[in-house]
Amino acid sequence: MAQTNPLQFLQQVRAEVSKVVWPTRRETLLTTVMVFIMATLTAIFFFFVDWLIRNGLVLILGATS
Repeated sequence: MAQTNPLQFLQQVRAEVSKVVWPTRRETLLTTVMVFIMATLTAIFFFFVDWLIRNGLVLILGATS
């Protein structure tokens, strides 16, 4: 593996970081909102799946919760 001195390394890092296309504030906001919406929908879905399984087991086993 080739050794690079620290100055060359920092120059290479700076060159690579300059190639990155950073998201705009609007893109970041929209992505964040979409993540919260999907997390909420997933939580609601699993709540109802859990509720159905629990009620099914109560019917089958005759237990009370």
